[in-house]
Amino acid sequence: MKLRLKLMIILTFFSGAAGAQDVQLVLDAKATLGEGALWHPVEQKLYWVDIEGKQLHIYDPSTGEDRRLPTPGKIGTVVPVRTGEALVALQDGIYKMNTSTGEMDFLVNAEKDSAIRYNDGKCDPAGRFWVGTMAGHEEAALYRVDPDGRIHLLLDSVTCSNGIVWSADKKTMYYVDTPTMTVMAFGYDNATGNISHPRVAVKVPPGMGAPDGMTIDEDGKLWIAHWGGSCVARWDPLTGELLQKISVPGPHTTSCAFGGENLDILYITTARDGLSEEQLRDYPLSGGLFAVKPGVRGVPAEFFGEK
Repeated sequence: MKLRLKLMIILTFFSGAAGAQDVQLVLDAKATLGEGALWHPVEQKLYWVDIEGKQLHIYDPSTGEDRRLPTPGKIGTVVPVRTGEALVALQDGIYKMNTSTGEMDFLVNAEKDSAIRYNDGKCDPAGRFWVGTMAGHEEAALYRVDPDGRIHLLLDSVTCSNGIVWSADKKTMYYVDTPTMTVMAFGYDNATGNISHPRVAVKVPPGMGAPDGMTIDEDGKLWIAHWGGSCVARWDPLTGELLQKISVPGPHTTSCAFGGENLDILYITTARDGLSEEQLRDYPLSGGLFAVKPGVRGVPAEFFGEK
């Protein structure tokens, strides 16, 4: 697509001309495994990653530019740092990255098994970084990295750690271990970073795809990307009810994040990984970055570091 035409489509969508349920292709990135969508509240740009492509993407909707920073290993997720850098979870640990130069400084690593890699993660309301791992069997974990660099094991016997968000009152943490097909709710102590009293908040029914990345809106409802389900869906974590479902032209939706000046645009990442040649012919936009105005607004992302 020519850049001029592409910018016209993007500007038309951002101006509000697109329908509230019309998913738009923002970027035909053809990412192998797009993930980790996060709207930077200061820069007003979308950060996202291609895990298998080993790249951090920084997308600027005002220009249509998608800047790519290569990483030396698979990159699971990214969060902003209060001092201006980004925190990235790579195959062999957590690093601070200078997003102007791409230079990285090692911070910490709790995993010694090279078969286990870091996956999804986000910062809590106190500025701690929560990041999980995946192993394909119950040997992965969920960790919390404090602003001073210390790392703590919070959950073990995890298979594929994914979406994680916190309620506005800072009393509940919602968390996805994808193969369980559930979103768990934990009591959350913002002062200490401890979690307790797990319960099932959402049980995803068969046929909808597996829960992957997740974000939360200003009404406290969960938005989940459904791997294998060609959709993102809005769920009520108090009742477990499905409230809204938005189709995406790619089977593997992987993450979502609210962005834009008013946090009313839901950005959605997708993947080509694991699709057959026939599926790629049927869904040629797989691996693209999409956006939709779902009629609700999100909440700003948290930064890593002391407040």
